[in-house]
Amino acid sequence: MGNDRIERDTFVQAPIERVWAVITEPGHVGAWFGTGEPAEIDLRPGGIMRLDHGEYGVFPTLIVAVDAPRYFSYRWASAFPGEVASEDNATLVEFFLEPEAGGTRVRVVETGFAALTIPAERESTAGFDSHDEGWRGMVENLREYAEKP
Repeated sequence: MGNDRIERDTFVQAPIERVWAVITEPGHVGAWFGTGEPAEIDLRPGGIMRLDHGEYGVFPTLIVAVDAPRYFSYRWASAFPGEVASEDNATLVEFFLEPEAGGTRVRVVETGFAALTIPAERESTAGFDSHDEGWRGMVENLREYAEKP
């Protein structure tokens, strides 16, 4: 199960409210995670957040939990563009935010790869190794974006 959990941690020099907005508001999510266009977000448990990942597809993620401004989670079916994420076809992505002197500590965790059957043609973009590397860049994007004035 060594390839089931990805965890990234960063310090953002911005208040927790700013970081929360960056991970949950349409214009912000589209800018740091997507193609630049505002994401569609129904910010409630059971709501859908549509992540446009350009050439990789559009992903209707299923929001699991919203506990502003400290915790946000959703299911992401990265191997199945266009399909609504569920417990059967998706990983769980969690954002943990904690205020810290001078800013906010952000931890991103993605789990559930071991239980997925990923089509061979999607492994390079939806498998554990792809996401392990991808979150390195995405967390840095989030930090840089949130720190902009």
